[in-house]
Amino acid sequence: MTCHNCRTECKRRGKDRKGHQRYQCRQCRKFFQEPREKPLEGMYTPLDKAEHILSLLVEGCSINTIERVAGVHHTTILKLLVLVGEKCAAIFGRLVANVPVTDVQCDEIWGYVQKKESHKYPWEADDNSVGDAYCFVAIDRKTTLILNFALGRRDQKTTDAFIEGLRQATAPQRFQITTDGFGPYVSAITTTLSDRCDFAQLIKVYASPREGEARYSPADVVEALPKPIMGDPDRVKICTSHVERQNLTIRMQMRRMTRLTNAFSKKWENLWAAYCVHFAWYNFVRRHQSLRMTPAMAAGITDHMWTMRAA
Repeated sequence: MTCHNCRTECKRRGKDRKGHQRYQCRQCRKFFQEPREKPLEGMYTPLDKAEHILSLLVEGCSINTIERVAGVHHTTILKLLVLVGEKCAAIFGRLVANVPVTDVQCDEIWGYVQKKESHKYPWEADDNSVGDAYCFVAIDRKTTLILNFALGRRDQKTTDAFIEGLRQATAPQRFQITTDGFGPYVSAITTTLSDRCDFAQLIKVYASPREGEARYSPADVVEALPKPIMGDPDRVKICTSHVERQNLTIRMQMRRMTRLTNAFSKKWENLWAAYCVHFAWYNFVRRHQSLRMTPAMAAGITDHMWTMRAA
């Protein structure tokens, strides 16, 4: 090794706390280390270690669990999550586009950032980066491919952005779309997808709470009423069971979405990145037992199963 300043030969002088070799210049007596590779845009984490961390993330491990198992600081894990989440969002937007579909189901899954909506302080009432965070998800019933997702409030603005993204993801051919009874879907779909879809809603009627019912006990569904909204939807296909099953997969594979735990997201960008990584892994990497392949292969987007490093 030679010194960067005086270009003289250096001698070894111990190692740092992480085991990296240190050098000292014989002339100017300065200490330095030899250049290290940065395979992940400024991060020193090796690719093998990063792949291991991401594998633990998509399998439902918490940040603190990964810190203990992998021996990596939690800030490094979160930085890696955000970095990979941005790349996954770009991959998702580039490849999941103009996909031929026949039966699409949409639903929203509830989560929160920092605190629940009812626990916000008065001065946080207008801060949309804190509180409830709903993820809108669209899934193809035949291939179980995630066509689009959007994270935001449960309002008309997020619904419009979600349906606009769904239009970009689907091919310009006729298909049927089914949602729950959420009102903003009607104006969003009839405005954006009126030229290519038959639209229906499945409205669920819930029973009144029973006496002595626990706080987190779900209400009983008394009846599910199919309601055609636009076009000529097939009443047999008016169903949201597949996308609701996808909600269970999200809560099982994303630790920050597990109910009644302290593993919730503290930052909005971390929650968004976690969703991007999960859906990219779900579409391109995970082998589904019912399909015996990935959803991307079933939809004809790719011809092979991806690995975490390839993704």
